[in-house]
Order: sequence, then C-alpha cells, then structure tokens
Amino acid sequence: MEETRAYDREKAVAYAHQWAYSRNPAYYDFSELGGDCTNFASQILYAGTGVMNYTPMMGWFYVNANQRTASWTGVQYFYNFLLLNRGPGPFAKEVALATVEPGDFIQFTPDGTAYTHTLAVVEIGRPATKSNVLVAAHTFNADERPLSSYTIRELRCIHILGYRRQ
Repeated sequence: MEETRAYDREKAVAYAHQWAYSRNPAYYDFSELGGDCTNFASQILYAGTGVMNYTPMMGWFYVNANQRTASWTGVQYFYNFLLLNRGPGPFAKEVALATVEPGDFIQFTPDGTAYTHTLAVVEIGRPATKSNVLVAAHTFNADERPLSSYTIRELRCIHILGYRRQ
C-alpha cells in the first residue's frame, strides 16, 4: 500500500462553491431518489483526492447512476467507508465540531433516529461553533449556510485525514 497523501481541501471547497446551486452533468442528480446530499459530498471529496476505491460493495466509487457503491450516495455508508477504509481512497476519523476544517463533512439527525443529511464544511470561525461553521449542500441547495440554521438533534463531524492511491 502506498503512503498516505494529503487531502486537497482548497480543491474540495472550490468544487463545493462551484456546484452548490447547480449539478455537475458528470453525475446523476439523486434529489428525487432520496436526496443528493451525500452524492454531492462524495463529489467534493473526490475533487480533493482524485482517487476512488473500486472494491465491490465495500468500496467508494461512482461510474454512473447504476454503477456506484452505496457509500457514494448513502449517509451511513459514506460514514462507515471513511472511518473503516484501510485501502485506496480517502479515510477519516470522527472529531468534535471545534476541530473541523474546511473540506470536512458533518452529518446530522434532525430527530435523533437516524443520520439523514451530509453537509460539506466550506468555512469556519475559531473557535468553531454551529453559528460560524458554514456549509454547502445539495437536495436543499446551500452554500455558506450556517450550521445553526438546520434543525439538528445530534451531529457527527468527519475529519478527512488523507487518502491512499491504488
């Protein structure tokens, strides 16, 4: 396995800003099929790494709407992949809100039952709070939206540590 490489947070955030209010035609829009938020998060993450993990079922990749892993579009699968990945592609750890960085991701549950939304962090204040952490998202398109404007019962922050090449 090749050494860990640095995640390009600037490229990831630039991608988030570019596509927050529109859709990249290279990717299917899942807004009418349960939501596009994690698909957009995956695109942002890919923009900052350039590496997918083509392991069937347990990897993280997108070829087209029908050839992709659940982790590309599913909130819980995205989280599981990033925290458990030991192979090619990005990997992460869960951190406190106070330590998130632009290019990281936040997932939340509005009612405490299941995590249902993935947001990309595009800007933060210090110390990071729900009021000064700004996010980009799809399904309900947003860019530079304060985290505090969402109805959040619980949240988890995914800090991208880097990625590995094939």
